[in-house]
Amino acid sequence: MVHIEDLGSHFDAPLETVWKFIDSPVDHGESHANRRNLRAEPDGENRMKTSWEQNVQGNWVKVSNRVTMFPPVAMLIQSMEGPLAGSKFMFYYTPKGEKTGINVIGDFHSKMVPPAELEKVVLGNLETAFNEDSAAIRKMAAKK
Repeated sequence: MVHIEDLGSHFDAPLETVWKFIDSPVDHGESHANRRNLRAEPDGENRMKTSWEQNVQGNWVKVSNRVTMFPPVAMLIQSMEGPLAGSKFMFYYTPKGEKTGINVIGDFHSKMVPPAELEKVVLGNLETAFNEDSAAIRKMAAKK
């Protein structure tokens, strides 16, 4: 297990726009290039189960998460299946006018990634997801 705090990033959009993006299966779901067959279904109040296949080093691996939303403050993710199964992490958001602060904190586990490499892999995945989300948020905002 590795504890990670990735603090201080921001999206170039107000908090309301970021949450509209998060709630949109089209804009958010399709923003990640290395995923296919995305599914989401309700799983209780403010909670859903998500699943997809993700390309991990050239192999398609099934991933599933339980996601609990606390709009407009945070999103808690429990990884149920995939490379990070057993991980629990949270994205929390801070309004900053026309920008939105985003921070990630969590405990990450993996049976697929050696412990010595886990922090680097997680931070790399977070950076990729952030870059893809940032581009998709800009694109969505431009549609207005």
